[in-house]
Amino acid sequence: MNTDIFKLIFHHDQRLDKLSERNTRENPKEMESTLEDFMKPDPTYSKFYLTGTDLANERFGLNTLSAFNKVIEALELAFLDKKIFTHKTEFPSINKAIQDLQLGEVLILTDKDEVSLDISTLHIDVNSNVGHLKDELKEALESDHIVVYKEQAKDGFDLHLFSKKNVYREMFFPLKKLVPDYFRFFSINGKKFRSERHFYFETWTLDQPPHGFEEVHPETVL
Repeated sequence: MNTDIFKLIFHHDQRLDKLSERNTRENPKEMESTLEDFMKPDPTYSKFYLTGTDLANERFGLNTLSAFNKVIEALELAFLDKKIFTHKTEFPSINKAIQDLQLGEVLILTDKDEVSLDISTLHIDVNSNVGHLKDELKEALESDHIVVYKEQAKDGFDLHLFSKKNVYREMFFPLKKLVPDYFRFFSINGKKFRSERHFYFETWTLDQPPHGFEEVHPETVL
């Protein structure tokens, strides 16, 4: 039995306006919704957390997986036509960009030939989280960029991806091809999380995962 565990945690249909830190209570007129506003669909975004566990050695972090490079190759396939930028420069591959990033820094995946926003404003330090940069992240997503954070994990790093478009399918199929040869793959509805214990479910209830934690097999369909 493979003791490497790959987890793709997803949150769909997050309201983009919730990313704004502006307090509407300062302007009561902004609280008044017209019928036209009511009829408009709320702009949404999705976020995805990619992490892994080397159960045999009790190490936690995406890059602890022996097939870490295969995961990155799957992401390269998922976003084959995207250009890749960091705060430094454009990169030829996601792999090279991730290698160059420090923890808390980001890469941008985009269809555009250049990124007009200051990417470094999206960076976080070890005492912060992405939630502290709501306005900056909102601006990036509204520009149709995909934002990928290299985030600190217990024994390495994970990847945290934000996108206005739901890119779950684009990632799912290349990643599914790595099952069962490289790891066990769990697709997890982030709304089902109740505690940190749930995040590390593989350490105590691997054979009976919590509700919403679905193992992906070669025959799994969407």
